[in-house]
Amino acid sequence: MRTSPIILLLLILLISGCSATRPAVPIEVTGYCDCGQCCGWERGSWKFLKLDIWNRYNTTGSQKGQDYSGLTASGTDPHVPRPGLISRDTIQHPWMLPVRLALPWLWLSRDGTLAADTRYYPFGTRMYIPGYGYGIVEDRGSAIKGIGRIDAYYGSHQKALNWGRQKVKVRVLN
Repeated sequence: MRTSPIILLLLILLISGCSATRPAVPIEVTGYCDCGQCCGWERGSWKFLKLDIWNRYNTTGSQKGQDYSGLTASGTDPHVPRPGLISRDTIQHPWMLPVRLALPWLWLSRDGTLAADTRYYPFGTRMYIPGYGYGIVEDRGSAIKGIGRIDAYYGSHQKALNWGRQKVKVRVLN
């Protein structure tokens, strides 16, 4: 007896779990940036009477007084999400198509940086946040505790303040 390839494919999809979608869960999402207010650093050290303004030092946490590098806890540079050339954003904002076509680095999409409690969402966990886009957990914050709280990275302090703190239905993809 010979099995149809279509039935075999459907059986593989059913077993692998690709046919099921994960439900969105309500999570409190806060916007943050890499400024001194959001990330707890200041320019200059009192050890040098604040004259070394080109250096940045941590002001809070376990690394208080040490150099602030601006990197995430996983060692990457934080970044905002970018939708890419072929995306829903291009359909919603068609005036961006010529800009994306002219600049080749805008052709590919990029996930934003998220900060979460890594006991529940380990580094590399991908999520979709409505109003923000796709993001990957690459950081952990000092005030982020528990499963119902994440931070989304923005490029400016004003954009982070505009997002504020919202409770949205986040889809955890992996």
